[in-house]
Amino acid sequence: MRKGKKVSRRGMLRLSTGVLASFCGALGGGDLIRAALGGTQFGGGSASQVVDTRELREAARVALRRAVQFFVDKVAVEGGYVWRYSPDLRYREGEGRATEKTVWVQPPGTPAVGDILLTAYERTGEEICLAGAKKAGLCLVQGQLESGGWTYRIEFDPAARRRFLYRLPPRGEKGFNVSTLDDDTTQSALRFLMRLDRALGFGDKAVNECVRYGLEKLIAVQYPCGAWPQGYREPPDPSAYPVLRASYPPEIPPAPTFKEYWRFYTLNDLAHMNTIRMFLLAADVYNEPRYLQTAVKGGEFLLLAQMPDPQPAWAQQYDFQMHPAWARKFEPPAISGYESQDVLRVLMLLYRRTGNKNFLEPIPRAIAYLRRSVLPDGRLARFYELKTNRPLYFTRDYQLTYDEKDVPEHYGFKVSNNLDSIEREYRRLTEQAAAEETKEKYLLRPPSRSELANVRRIIDELDPEGRWLQSGRLEEGPRDLKQIITTTTFIRNVDILSRYLASPSAT
Repeated sequence: MRKGKKVSRRGMLRLSTGVLASFCGALGGGDLIRAALGGTQFGGGSASQVVDTRELREAARVALRRAVQFFVDKVAVEGGYVWRYSPDLRYREGEGRATEKTVWVQPPGTPAVGDILLTAYERTGEEICLAGAKKAGLCLVQGQLESGGWTYRIEFDPAARRRFLYRLPPRGEKGFNVSTLDDDTTQSALRFLMRLDRALGFGDKAVNECVRYGLEKLIAVQYPCGAWPQGYREPPDPSAYPVLRASYPPEIPPAPTFKEYWRFYTLNDLAHMNTIRMFLLAADVYNEPRYLQTAVKGGEFLLLAQMPDPQPAWAQQYDFQMHPAWARKFEPPAISGYESQDVLRVLMLLYRRTGNKNFLEPIPRAIAYLRRSVLPDGRLARFYELKTNRPLYFTRDYQLTYDEKDVPEHYGFKVSNNLDSIEREYRRLTEQAAAEETKEKYLLRPPSRSELANVRRIIDELDPEGRWLQSGRLEEGPRDLKQIITTTTFIRNVDILSRYLASPSAT
């Protein structure tokens, strides 16, 4: 800076993150930002004392830039992310252990981080966010399988890549090639890539081709009844899969009898419903009728899959005779309180998009049945025994039981009861004169005092390196590790900061 020239706070904000860090490296994150803003205080210690000032907005923008730059420049591997890291980034993991050349697709991995970076760019115009989103997108391009989707992780070590049949080299010609819809893995990748494709004006050939290839493969593997498998390699033979309506099996097998259960018609962990949502987004982004038709076909499967009385709801998974079926050893043939509630949401979404009242017809019977099935504590069981409707659980050694006292901790055998909100939405739809397409919109409103306090807390918690550290440990990290970095916290905090920056001032 030239001596004697006055620099505005706005000018100070144009300083790079590196300059800010070197400017006051010994200070904490909030102190660092306040120092860069000339010692500005953002408000008092309680929520009622925090006010929406220009200085707070400038500090939020600086914090956003610093956090994003740290993640994009230091945390990312080939533009991608896992779930958790040690503070020095030496140790990392997703759902399982990860090498320094591994990234995760399964949320909250690479698509989830890329998606919030893209959202932050759309809200704030910060180019560093778009640059990070594009790197995440190109990372996913490198991890797309020949079958069209993604598995849970992507390897970038050349030797490790040869264990997978990726679309792009290096790859193994006889490598693993099963794309998964489990845990929103392929769907989240395609949703993010579609949004990125649109943000880039459909001008990035690699991204556009990746999306189109993935969507076409998913259309091809949809069964004649409209269902999707949990995992897929190639299209099914239509003649081998008759279109049937769901029914009760003559008897319940005592244990899983079909090792490749991932080929079954799968609602488990919202796989089918998230695929429908993804195709509805594709129809919006590309204005392509085939994508809407694919989503509608998926909805028609849900009509077929509703079980008859006395349990008119849905199972996690169906075999090719449309009987509820086993998946993993703790996922029995049963009615599911969790998946059934999301089916109701998606049926209403399809009605809003199409105006087809057939999608509303199953809802009253299902809600009435689920209300009759509410547990004494107000929640729903994940599993209800076929016909008897008794809640089912498993012991820690995976013995099927009616007793909830000794269940494994890794799985939710009781789920939230959201029937009130579902029924309110249903009544709102049926009271309309005609179906209208409705889209969730970001409501621009001034931030509340509690939201302002949350923004200030996030700024204060950012350390000089641009990290949000939190208490925790890694499954296979050092025993003395007490703090970690997580993508979940990064995603949440970037969402809060960017939402605040996009909101109108409260003053």
